[in-house]
Amino acid sequence: MANGQHLLIPDFEVEAYWTSLSIADADADEVIEQYHQHGTSEQYHSEIKTDMDLERLPSAKFATNQLVLHCALLAYNCLRMIGQIANQSTQFPRRKMAQRRRLKTVIQNLIYLAARLVRHARRLKLAFAKWSPWFDTFEFVYARLLC
Repeated sequence: MANGQHLLIPDFEVEAYWTSLSIADADADEVIEQYHQHGTSEQYHSEIKTDMDLERLPSAKFATNQLVLHCALLAYNCLRMIGQIANQSTQFPRRKMAQRRRLKTVIQNLIYLAARLVRHARRLKLAFAKWSPWFDTFEFVYARLLC
């Protein structure tokens, strides 16, 4: 500072947390980790609202909304499971490494995969396009779900 240059790195770093959680119940590091995990729970909540189109519930009746939420819970868990299985695939066309994919990504890449239902020799088959970057991943997920 004597020659007029500003410090690039601050001399002190302070992390302060104000909480109503009882520190006697948990260690201070556990409380800090709970605050860090709050953002993760908000992301799951956001996925349910936006990716599954549940910003507004469809009815004024509580029982109807309860049924819709139960169906959404089942669909959410199925899509999360498909996303986790797809992430284990070595053929997964990744732009970057990730621990998990958003539901919207799973829906767009694996659920909306273009195919035709073909009837041949008294059997029904799905006919996929000749070139699809997601077909190998779809096949991997399908094989894992059948086991």
